[in-house]
Amino acid sequence: MSHDNISDDKLPEAHAASEGHGLPAVADDPFADPGLPAHEPRRTDIDERAAKRAERQVSLMFVTSMLATVGFIASYVAIKPDKLVYIFPLGHVSALNFALGMTLAVALFCIGAGAVHWARTLMSDVEMPAERHPIEADDEVRADVIQQFKTGAAESGFGRRKMIRNTMIGSMAMVPLAGVVLLRDLGPLPEKKLDHTGWIEATPAAPIRLVNMNTDEPMKAEDIAVGSLTFAKPGPSASRPNGLQDSDEDFQQAIAKDALMLIRIQPEDLKDEKSKNLGFEGVLAYSKICTHVGCPISLYEQQTHHALCPCHQSTFDLSDGARVIFGPAGHPLPQLKITTDTEGYLVATQDFTVPVGPSFWERSA
Repeated sequence: MSHDNISDDKLPEAHAASEGHGLPAVADDPFADPGLPAHEPRRTDIDERAAKRAERQVSLMFVTSMLATVGFIASYVAIKPDKLVYIFPLGHVSALNFALGMTLAVALFCIGAGAVHWARTLMSDVEMPAERHPIEADDEVRADVIQQFKTGAAESGFGRRKMIRNTMIGSMAMVPLAGVVLLRDLGPLPEKKLDHTGWIEATPAAPIRLVNMNTDEPMKAEDIAVGSLTFAKPGPSASRPNGLQDSDEDFQQAIAKDALMLIRIQPEDLKDEKSKNLGFEGVLAYSKICTHVGCPISLYEQQTHHALCPCHQSTFDLSDGARVIFGPAGHPLPQLKITTDTEGYLVATQDFTVPVGPSFWERSA
């Protein structure tokens, strides 16, 4: 640190010498208590301009913490949960998570850094040895502690340096708001968002093709063999001209409701007439999402036509309207009404008749 702007009498070395501090004398006994090292005053102790500069720096950190807290709240409200951004070298990450993490980190760091800088530059750092005393304090000790607290408060400048005090109180008061804002996740209510899926745009006049999840190609009835299990997703629609794509920002949220599993059962083996009418020539389209806790169903036993959820072993009889025959699931798997278009491709003409996935408070059926 340069001392060009202050006189020699304001240098820490000069004050150390004038106060009588120096190296402890070497005792004849090598195990003797060497005493405290020489106290060296800081520049802020002897130069009020340096103290004011340190005060402004500490206050700036606290103000930065407040602004970062405001940024945390603004990010939580303004950024959509499914928005992705490219951050080098992390790659594509959630914009919301990145913004929340950075703003909260800055808010907490600036409070800590400001407190440390305040303690190291402005609070008293004079060494004060204290003799050991009994754990139970008498009246004299308690009075001494109270006096030391008052002395420490006075030496810290908490009452005198109002800029630091006010900005520190402001930053520490605002940081908990970041946690309060998180309560927003308890609402608003989902309203009708969980009642419908991406298939809601399907109508008899504007059907949506079923697209193979693996090949990304539309499927015909003859592509579905008896005893096989095929996964599908929505094809092109009015809101998604290219269909549901893996690159869509909301893909994970959409596929969690739109995913289908297609099976083909001999018509004479179908036990439920309603389920048979919703299919096409034995091809049935059921939701892939288990009605217990929303796990994806991927296991199918072709001899019994049973579908098994691998998470908690809920079992559904797909030949009987996907009714639950074992496990904790509380509802049958929703079925999508399908037929074929003029080119012979499998299409959906309406949304699921009941909400997909597990139960929720506002579930209509």
